Amino acid sequence: MTPEIASYIGYAASFFIILSFMLKDLRKVRLVNLLGCICFVIYGIFIGMLWPVIIPNAILCIIQVFHLLKK
Repeated sequence: MTPEIASYIGYAASFFIILSFMLKDLRKVRLVNLLGCICFVIYGIFIGMLWPVIIPNAILCIIQVFHLLKK
């Protein structure tokens, strides 16, 4: 993957995370935040295995999926 594509994934991740803070419906917040976290995990992998980015976002993905499936 080119660094330019990785940057776009990083920007998309930031966009989704910011968007999730603007929503009111908790289910939508979790879904949009999950998308952002997935993008950040992909970004962290392709930019050079940035563990400080990958680990917390992977954990947040698990938490979001858990809460989405709980209901």
